[in-house]
This record gives sequence, structure tokens and C-alpha cells, in this order.
Amino acid sequence: MRDLPAAGIAVKPRPRRLRPVPLAAAAAALLAAMAAGLLTGAVPLPPGEALRAVFGLDSGLSPMEHTLLTELRLPRVLLGALVGGLLAIAGAGYQGVLRNPLADPYLLGASTGAGLGATLVIVHLPAASSYGIPVAAFTGALGGVALAYTLGRAAGPGTGTLILAGVAVSSLLAAAQTFVQQAGVDRLEQVYSWLLGGLSGSSWQALTMILPYALVSTGVLLLHGRLLDVLAVGDDEAAALGVDAARIRLVVLAAASLATASAVAVSGLIGFVGIVVPHAVRRLAGGSYRVVLPLSLLAGGAFLVLADLLARTLLAPGELPLGVLTAFIGAPFFLAVLRSTRARAS
Repeated sequence: MRDLPAAGIAVKPRPRRLRPVPLAAAAAALLAAMAAGLLTGAVPLPPGEALRAVFGLDSGLSPMEHTLLTELRLPRVLLGALVGGLLAIAGAGYQGVLRNPLADPYLLGASTGAGLGATLVIVHLPAASSYGIPVAAFTGALGGVALAYTLGRAAGPGTGTLILAGVAVSSLLAAAQTFVQQAGVDRLEQVYSWLLGGLSGSSWQALTMILPYALVSTGVLLLHGRLLDVLAVGDDEAAALGVDAARIRLVVLAAASLATASAVAVSGLIGFVGIVVPHAVRRLAGGSYRVVLPLSLLAGGAFLVLADLLARTLLAPGELPLGVLTAFIGAPFFLAVLRSTRARAS
């Protein structure tokens, strides 16, 4: 620790900067995962020909193989990388502003808001499901977080009230979703299929639909890495350093929620990515958010692409719901994080 003479307080040492080696390693892991996702499946593709086809060059692929690569696997792999990166960087952002290592992108009502929006469309507007579900899920996720934030701020300052408000809003929206489901019991299979999450409906249209929101949200989060490091020392210390903690918290929460809503809109509910990936990054590269945020973006993409590869190959020709697979991986990890957090607290 070193003293800040003007304010008379102690602050943490200067956070670590992002080094080229871990950044290159994370980028290489993402590229390797994407290559595996493109080449592996019920119909394996030759690497050289597939690579040439991806870059628009002449290849030896048959018309069927070319269509499989460019219209099915490539958009699925790219969307998986984008969704995984968004969930991971959003999780890191939530953990930074809430100062809670167990915070994840669905903590403040995003998942239940998205679930309610999607269920309303499936039950009451089935003819509009193809384009209505992503829009409704996106709107519901943002609405759930906005409601939780508004109630939390009205209840009082601090991150604890915000988390409690998120729990209350999630319970309320989950009850509303259950009520809506009762009016459309004949469509429960479609509702549960969406809630379990997956990338089977990937398309270039879905990718281009969320890309602008993904760029804005990730850009804002990456630019706030240094400020999240300042918030880690506490609101009073941050204020003494000239940082408006409340404003930073609102901006980061809004960006993380936008990232979550974008991911949920096209993939359904995929849990634990926002907990597993940021914690793995912290263990390997340190706790500075200038390091955690960009590495989580890359590692989250690699994690979900590989998880999706397992989901569509383990039970081939069937497909395991992606949210189920990430829960199998993430639940034990969550318990390990909880145990280590309690051990440090005691």
C-alpha cells in the first residue's frame, strides 16, 4: 500500500496492465476453438479447403460441404464466440461494480425479464416467433434490469440493496412467466427449449442483429477497466480520487446489461459463463479489470464455442441443450468459488 498525501488515505498499488503474452494466448485459444467448431461435426471438413472457403477463395469443397460451412457452421461459431464473450465480459463488469465475486449477468433480473418476454411471444404471438422472440427477450432483459436498478436506488445506496432488488424482481418476473405459460400449455416445449438455451437457430441475420449492441457494450466496458480498479478500493476512496462512483456504476451496469440482453436475445438463457470465465481469468492473469475485461471477452468466446461443440457432438445426431451443459460445468465451479470466498471471509 502507498499513501496519497493530499487525501490522507491509502490506495492499492497501480493495477497491472494487459501484457501481450496473455492477450495473444487468449486470442489463440479463441481461434483454435473456432477452428474446431468449424471442422468438427457429423460431416468433418478438410482444414485447408475449409480455410480457403472461409476467406472466399476457391476450395475443393462440394456444394453441400460449402453450404454446410458457410450457412450453418460459420454463423453458429461466430455467434457462439460473440455470445460467450458478451456473457463473460458482462459477468466481469457486474462483479466489478457490485464488488461481489458471485455476481453474474443474470443477477439483476435480466434472465427472468428475457424469459417473460420470450414466453409472451411464444404463447400469444406464435406466428411472429422467428423475429418476435429476440426482440421481446432483448426488451425484457433490459426492462428487468432497469426495474431492479430503479427499486434498488429507491431503497437506498449501496450494492447490497441493488442485489436484493434484483432477487425480488427476478422472483416477480418468474411468477409472471409461470402465469403466462398456463395460458399456452400446448407451447411449453417451445418455451422450455428457449429457456434451456442454445445456438441451433444461429444465422447471419441473428449475428448482424446484435452486433451493433455488442460493439457498443463491450467498448464501454473495456474503456472502464481502470475505473473499476479504482472502485475496488471503495466508494469513499474513489470519491477522494475524483471518481464519481455512482455514475461509473450506472454506466457499467447499463453496458453489462446491454451485453447480456444482446446475448440472451439470440441464444436463450445460458448460465454460469459470466462466473466461470472471469474467475478463471483472475486466477491466471491477476485481478486488475484492465486485464480481466479483455481476456474475459476472448476466453468467454472460446469457452462457449467449445461448449457448443460438445453439446452438438456428445449425443449426435441429437443435441444437448447448451444451457444444460454449461450448468454441468458451471455449478461445481460456482460451489468452489463460494467455498473459497467464505474461506477468505473467515
